[in-house]
Amino acid sequence: MSRRKTERQLNLVICLLSTRRHLTAQEIRQTVYGYAEAETESAFKRMFERDKRELRDSGIPIEVGAGDAFSGEEGYRISRSDYELPEIHLLPDEALVLGLAARAWRHASLGEAAANALFKLRSAGVPVDSEAAPGLTPAMRTDEPAFGPVWQAVRDRRPISFDYLKPGETTAQRREIEPWGIVNLRGHWYVVGHDRHRRARRVFRLGRIRGEVSVLRGGPDVVVPEGVDLRSVVAGHRAEPERTAVLRVRTDSAHALRRGALRVVPGERDSAGGGWDTLSYPYADTSDLVRRVASFGSRAVIVEPAEARRAMVAHLRATAEAPAAGAVPASGAPRGAEAPARGPRSADQLRRLLMLVPYALGQDVRVPEVARHFGLTEKQVVADLSLLWMCGLPGYTPGDLIDVDLDAARETGEIIIGNADTLAQPLRLTADEAASLVVGLSLLEALPETGGLEGGALKRVAEKLRSAAGEALGSLADSVQVRLEGDEQVAQTQRRCAEALAAGQRLHLRYLSGYLDQVTERDVDPMGLVVQDGYPFLEGYCHLRRDVRLFRLDRVLELTVLPYAAEVPEGVGRRDLSGGVLQRSERDAEVVLDLEPTARWVTEDYVCESVAELPGGGVRATLRTPAPAWAVRLALQLGPQGRLAAPEALAEEARAEARRTLEHYRAEQTSATLVETASSPE
Repeated sequence: MSRRKTERQLNLVICLLSTRRHLTAQEIRQTVYGYAEAETESAFKRMFERDKRELRDSGIPIEVGAGDAFSGEEGYRISRSDYELPEIHLLPDEALVLGLAARAWRHASLGEAAANALFKLRSAGVPVDSEAAPGLTPAMRTDEPAFGPVWQAVRDRRPISFDYLKPGETTAQRREIEPWGIVNLRGHWYVVGHDRHRRARRVFRLGRIRGEVSVLRGGPDVVVPEGVDLRSVVAGHRAEPERTAVLRVRTDSAHALRRGALRVVPGERDSAGGGWDTLSYPYADTSDLVRRVASFGSRAVIVEPAEARRAMVAHLRATAEAPAAGAVPASGAPRGAEAPARGPRSADQLRRLLMLVPYALGQDVRVPEVARHFGLTEKQVVADLSLLWMCGLPGYTPGDLIDVDLDAARETGEIIIGNADTLAQPLRLTADEAASLVVGLSLLEALPETGGLEGGALKRVAEKLRSAAGEALGSLADSVQVRLEGDEQVAQTQRRCAEALAAGQRLHLRYLSGYLDQVTERDVDPMGLVVQDGYPFLEGYCHLRRDVRLFRLDRVLELTVLPYAAEVPEGVGRRDLSGGVLQRSERDAEVVLDLEPTARWVTEDYVCESVAELPGGGVRATLRTPAPAWAVRLALQLGPQGRLAAPEALAEEARAEARRTLEHYRAEQTSATLVETASSPE
């Protein structure tokens, strides 16, 4: 946006706010500074129409009414009741949770909208602090490039079309849907809506959308069916377990299978304490069961049903007989290098100025603070102030213009603004700003009721936000939902962690590694609680690793609060989560996987260094991992759907483990055959 355009639009806002009647377009042309540069009537009309549209898109309500009683020409004004943020009173616990709600979007595409919402609220004297309760860290991520346009379509009630690649398919299909809302489930975003081509309700994972999302502007607005429960629709998209398998697993192994089992029957132990246990394990799909069990290699065996055993043998043979890879060429372009813009931007120079004036009028504010908030240089902030100095009421005499002390801004950083009563009240929250906070509040439901955070405050502040946003918010907040995974055991673990954090006590954990089938004993000094990707984490200093670690609470097998004070070493701080919970390092091993089309889910579920297309619809994915043995488990899980292409040592380890696992099935099959032969009649 050019400087002259910003100046003209700001003068237009001031003029329409200060008038008591509707001004015609010609009156505006003659009155508002900046429109004189339009040399012709048609040029003025184009300029004025564009300005009106952009102001409305920025959340500034321009009212249309009777301007000239004689000619019947329509006029324009801005109603203060529609423009200004209504008065909001927050109790201390409400201010706390509101700051936390905004923090949830800090590293996501709506972070700017949430931050601007707090800026406006502070301008109105609302005491919100996004740095309050430092021990609690809610975090929302919107890595899917499709999130921004889908959010906008849901907000504006517009249909969308896109190319969608279903799991297992090689060609993306064009879809046209009427979106009802978007839901975050287990860290992934889904859009729910009516598929026009299939004439049915459908759920689409945003990470599987290929290319750009087209928002269809023509036709009627999308109508959301009454009573539709978006969370239930997405949650019900998964198949529920209907069958039960019998598994044999090694002692102190296959911990994830044990946790999901309906029943565990311990077997006999040898002198060293080893042996096999029998599990009754629920499943809905045979191929999914095979992949889950295969990832544990020779430490887990399917006993029955027979069809699953046969499927497992075929699955393992694909890995055992996979050819050695030749030289692996350089990886493809980094994932997302050509991704489209990821989300709606709500702040431009005009909106910055409309937020800055009431903020500076109400409190002591400095140039560095404004620069940090808007992501600008201090020089750019001073440039904004110099533009503001040229704007004001029609007439534009020294007494009409906004007074800005530019010398103070340049020399001491102090922002001093006067003669700006027309803009003294902060602008009402936009739909994006209000919705980002309301949705952030829903994420806080997964955090423990400690440190002033409790359900009553969440509900009260959500109602106050909806009231303050009014019609701008509409039903958007209800159309964007976050579903958090967890059970009562996880909730209990979370509460105990929160209590230890508040009391400053050390914890002892029996923890199941997310990379390896391994349980370790950890002494941890708690530093904070994090909710990200739909899961709660404990962040703390781990004495075993002598570093800060994040522990997913659903992997904590046992927790003991120790009678010792937590002592985090001096100079050790919390992690920067701007890149997510997964922290990559140059020390991590690089692995290359060649994936069939049916295994593209790997590139969706794991952070990839690069993804390159292969002939036939497959992809070559390059990942980094601190635990190379995890790559072997992943190769075993993939079976015929993929193979480890590099490094060759890990690929051979995967082939060898597959062969060892096949020996269990051959041995049991031979034993069963001998028994059947001995019992058969001669």
